[in-house]
Amino acid sequence: MNITQEKIDNLNAVVKINIDPADYQARVDKAIKEHAKKAKMPGFRPGMVPPAHIKRMYGKSILVDEVNTLLSDTLNNYITEQKLEVLGQPLPKVDNKQEYNWDFADNFEFNYEIGLAPEFAIDFSSKDKITQYNIKIDEETLASRIKNIRRSYGKMTNPDVSADDDVLYAQLTQLSPDGSVFDDGIVNTTSVRLDQVQDEKIKKSLIGLKKDDELTLDIQKAYNNDAAKIAAILGVDEDIAADLKSNFRLTVKNVNRLEEGDLNQEFFDKLFGESAVTDEAGFRAKITEEIETMMNQDSDRKLQNDIYNYSIDKVQFNLPDEFLKRWLKATNEKLTEEELEGGYKDFAQNLKWTLIENKIIKENNIDIKYEEIFAAAKQSLDQQFRMYSPQPIGDEQLSQYAVQYLQNKENANKVFDEVKALKTLDYIKSVVALDKKDIFYNEFKELVK
Repeated sequence: MNITQEKIDNLNAVVKINIDPADYQARVDKAIKEHAKKAKMPGFRPGMVPPAHIKRMYGKSILVDEVNTLLSDTLNNYITEQKLEVLGQPLPKVDNKQEYNWDFADNFEFNYEIGLAPEFAIDFSSKDKITQYNIKIDEETLASRIKNIRRSYGKMTNPDVSADDDVLYAQLTQLSPDGSVFDDGIVNTTSVRLDQVQDEKIKKSLIGLKKDDELTLDIQKAYNNDAAKIAAILGVDEDIAADLKSNFRLTVKNVNRLEEGDLNQEFFDKLFGESAVTDEAGFRAKITEEIETMMNQDSDRKLQNDIYNYSIDKVQFNLPDEFLKRWLKATNEKLTEEELEGGYKDFAQNLKWTLIENKIIKENNIDIKYEEIFAAAKQSLDQQFRMYSPQPIGDEQLSQYAVQYLQNKENANKVFDEVKALKTLDYIKSVVALDKKDIFYNEFKELVK
């Protein structure tokens, strides 16, 4: 057997494999004998079918299988021995001029295209500056949060006249273009929250209403053509809501108002435990601390994203783009040219980050231990369970779930990649200069739009 490599350029090569009968004959003979032992054929006792008979009937298919297996093993071993860092998988070059008889005497030649990983250097240092935002709570956000908390512990009242943020319990009746009631049209009695109405002029018209008042509502304009919201309010399917052109008569049945809870000791104790907070200043400080802790997670995500983008821009190298596009098409036959061209940029960027990750992990001897993967899996599962139940799951039971979760190879690889990315980001954070900057939350929201 002879195997050689022809380098096209720094990113592309062709591996040529020549296989002679001496390379595959013993494997084929062995495979034929194995088939003979297991074959059940009329006229022969089980296990007593002559190998020559098997060869005559199934020899070519066995030969094809064995040559393909030999070819795959040879190529993989060559890549490992030569320490080639390939991208994607080798692609066979089709030679329409090459024909084989598959008669156990052929000399075979196979050519494979391979895409090679580029050589590049990682040189992060304190000269690289990345902004790390320390989010501070602004008065508007704090006031909104306090208002929501107080309303959560408040009581429902029924004022005579509607005001901003009230809820109208109303009947909505579909109208014809002439303003009359639409025969067999949509009629639904529902709650209309004024804080969800997006058109300011319409919202203003809903303020000052009392029981039995009526007005004509342009529901599409009121909710900025949001089919999901309109469907929920009218009790219809989304596709129906999206196509609606009609106005609706809104008839007020009742006005509901959620009054804010009083800032007293009973309220503080319900929120934070007995005597943990004793006055409004302490309450505001506690809410500020809780919000800023939550906002730190937003800041961390922003920093991670900025490091990712900074790294992609700083570490410059090319990829074997044309090879990778052919490989993507070969591994996904349903992929259209339009989808390939539209998605290739993101694919290439993610591949570039993976190569940067691998180099940082290797050059800095960064270990990824099972304990870290296990802890990450537990944390992820804990967050998922908390979405459905406020009652936390015990540590022992959570550990059992994590063990089961990681037994799935796909899940284990996913968590491994997440831990690997975090370790890479932590390394970069430890090397570059983090320019810490205070920013109010309302300004931060504009920054990450």
